[in-house]
Amino acid sequence: MTDLKTMQADKRTQAGEARGGARRIDDIVLRARDISHGYDGEEILTEVSLELRRGELVTVLGLSGSGKTTLFNILAGLTVPDRGTVSAESKIGYLMQKDLLLPWKRLIDNISLPLRLSGVPRREARERAAKFLPRFGLRGLERRWPSQLSGGQRQRAAILRTRMYGGEIMLLDEPFAGLDALTREEIYLWLTDLRREYNLTILLITHDIEEALSLSDRVLVLAAGHPTTLHPALEIQAPVSSRDMAEKRQALRRMLFTDREGRLFAAYRRDR
Repeated sequence: MTDLKTMQADKRTQAGEARGGARRIDDIVLRARDISHGYDGEEILTEVSLELRRGELVTVLGLSGSGKTTLFNILAGLTVPDRGTVSAESKIGYLMQKDLLLPWKRLIDNISLPLRLSGVPRREARERAAKFLPRFGLRGLERRWPSQLSGGQRQRAAILRTRMYGGEIMLLDEPFAGLDALTREEIYLWLTDLRREYNLTILLITHDIEEALSLSDRVLVLAAGHPTTLHPALEIQAPVSSRDMAEKRQALRRMLFTDREGRLFAAYRRDR
């Protein structure tokens, strides 16, 4: 079993290779500036700004209902913000909380759906999608229905379908929430390798602090309460000692319960 320190060291090495060394301003592939948005007269997000650099994996943490999915919908272009701008250097693939595999389509047709929607003929779309099946751990499963797949296989299929949209930027909304612990660890390692191989840039929502620490180059935390904004990013520099890990874990927990004015919610104090 790969331990957390080894996994983080591998992640940092691979991310550095993918970026080709030091970060530069022209490495930025996704930028949001001063995003504000609300519903029914209530402002949910206020002045949210972020930048993603090529090859990074950045996680977004936030309490339930904090606005994480609203932010992703804006970044993906599904929601127009009340104020602010979003710019991207490539297409954006977006995997929502549920894998949304179509139960009446076999695996190969689910995966090739983005190609079909862009006008690629069915046979060609299937052939192009089939080339990725071995790398995504789906060899030999082309004819299976979604109901015949394991949780891990469904998630790999959903991530591959997201990748088939053609961009190098992927937004993943709690992609591992429904998986058991062993499957999650396997998927973590697989995703880390996949990111290096395809030079992917990934922004990932999670409720799990350990997941954020394991996978991330940086962690972004949405402040508690509404309207919310992002706290300053927490950089994850490997290797991480047990003491450093404990300090980062505590820092993230504190940020989760701190509002944008710096006030600490009572729930955090009771939980200590």
